[in-house]
Amino acid sequence: MTLADQLVLTHGPSWRNRFALAPLTNLQSNPDGTLTDDERRWLVARAEGGFGLTLTCAAYVARAGNAWPGQLGVADDTHLPGLRRLADEIRAAGSVSSVQLHHGGIRASSEVSGEQLVAPWDDEAKGARALTTAEVRRAVDDFVAAAVRAERAGFDGVQVHGAHGYLVAQFLDARKNHRTDEYGGDLAGRSRFLWEVLRGVRESTGAEFQVGLRLSPERFGIDLGEAVSLTGDVLASGLVDHLDLSLWDVRKAVHGSTDDDLLLAHFTPLPRHGVAVGVAGKILSASDAAWCLEHGADFVTVGTGAILHHDFATKAIADAGFVSLAQPVTREHLAAEHVGPAFVDYLATNWDDFVVG
Repeated sequence: MTLADQLVLTHGPSWRNRFALAPLTNLQSNPDGTLTDDERRWLVARAEGGFGLTLTCAAYVARAGNAWPGQLGVADDTHLPGLRRLADEIRAAGSVSSVQLHHGGIRASSEVSGEQLVAPWDDEAKGARALTTAEVRRAVDDFVAAAVRAERAGFDGVQVHGAHGYLVAQFLDARKNHRTDEYGGDLAGRSRFLWEVLRGVRESTGAEFQVGLRLSPERFGIDLGEAVSLTGDVLASGLVDHLDLSLWDVRKAVHGSTDDDLLLAHFTPLPRHGVAVGVAGKILSASDAAWCLEHGADFVTVGTGAILHHDFATKAIADAGFVSLAQPVTREHLAAEHVGPAFVDYLATNWDDFVVG
């Protein structure tokens, strides 16, 4: 297997290679969640730059889940025109397209959304209230409706955001999700929300629509043993085509363990049942990407490298010695790579080593 090899999935079109664009927060959408030219150009440039899968940023499925200003929306039919244009242009560039479905839950922003924070549990300090059982079911419906909307817009698939402590991951949180209805307690209860979302999306979309899932394998209240068990069940379920493990660093050890106890190694031996397994975290060179395949991944999800180089995938396939630019980089470089001003400001504000000055 090489980085240039096509990736054939159970449903939908094959990816032209083993590179996926990470679903990167970029603050480039309009206040109402509709697409801007800056965000469209950012994504289309990555499709033109050779990525096999071009994945949007986390797109909110309900206004209450809106987590930051300038977040893309897939919650309403007013979002459709921009999404249609985006899907068409990604396809024209030869890439497979996907929308990441997201709800911030307790990590949403009431200031941005204009709605009270909701979560699996009450949190008075954060001003969040627990969803009722009926509201949990409506949240499932929101994810499913967003997937159907993405399909109507012409996207090849969606990825459910089940990582990083957002709503799906909040239900999985063994520390805090002590609900007494069917959506809390043991792993079966805490994972019920995820399963209902995945089943609903699969059953409500077409036979050629790709369904993906992103998971955090540890921390955020996620027990490693439970994560391995859940991942195995997801791979065997027939509900997903690809699974992305967000590791932060593909070479990291299990939290609190020894350096040779690779987190990745706890997941790669699992039977895949035709599901493609990807990894994300500090993939900044062709050799980093090749290392991931050598250690059992089927594809790699690239974030920082794709910001620095819109054609990271093309460069890495063409040159085994390719290494992305060292940080920080200038605003002029980022502009030339089709990173819009709002995205550049976000990078400059949140990371002290990304943007010069």
